[in-house]
Amino acid sequence: MTSEGLSRQECAVTVLGGPTAVIDMGGLRLVSDPTFDEPGPHGYLTKTAGPAVVESGLGPVDVVLVSHDQHPDNLDARGRTFAEAAPLVVSGPLGAARLGERAVGLPPWTSHSLPRPDGGGDLTVLAVPAVHGPEDGQRDADGNVNCEVTGFILSGRGLPTVYLSGDNASIRTVAEVSRRVPGIDAALLHAGAARVPAKFDGRPLSMDSRRTAAAAAVLDAKVVVPAHYDGWTHFSEGLEDLEVAFREAGLSSVLRVAPHGSWVTLRP
Repeated sequence: MTSEGLSRQECAVTVLGGPTAVIDMGGLRLVSDPTFDEPGPHGYLTKTAGPAVVESGLGPVDVVLVSHDQHPDNLDARGRTFAEAAPLVVSGPLGAARLGERAVGLPPWTSHSLPRPDGGGDLTVLAVPAVHGPEDGQRDADGNVNCEVTGFILSGRGLPTVYLSGDNASIRTVAEVSRRVPGIDAALLHAGAARVPAKFDGRPLSMDSRRTAAAAAVLDAKVVVPAHYDGWTHFSEGLEDLEVAFREAGLSSVLRVAPHGSWVTLRP
């Protein structure tokens, strides 16, 4: 864990640990699912590692993307404080209502545009569906499995189209995203096969490694960066499982893994 600053990139992503990533595109810096707490218990979940870079090392941040705010492995205490202090937070409608006055709530298939400091027009943040558990899992009053979760697609003139899955476990949802937004260039996929014994008989709440490889194939993305596979005890599959799954699927060439805090280009 370090407080040293992350240098600005032209078009790249770095995973800091758990689900947390920093994305530089169009002169903007975005942070997804910020988790900055020290390791330790968080209710029924246990964190085993802190982030590669802490809040003070991120410099000015323009947007925080919160896939969901109800689980500490995606938004812990320091992450929430960080998000609420950001100029803009984008989440689902229910989450945004809990994230302060700077939060914008986007239902699936609606978007929010931000002017780009690089002079290239706007960066568009499109909200897309996510299913946080088995397809046949019991749905709540709002129609969500487990809770409201939002994925995002980032796009703009001259930029790659980038998909952030959030804690989605559904290949059917990935197929819908691919159908409605063809030409996705890069994907940040939450993996790890998260399991909680009390939920859905312990079935995965996020994609396991084989489903992550299948999602990469469905998307036909040329750059796939995995996240959400380490740092918490309820993640049941790790990096080695991902590498095996992508190799067996013949997709090793698209999998991009770097040490946490190191940059991966988003351009194919």
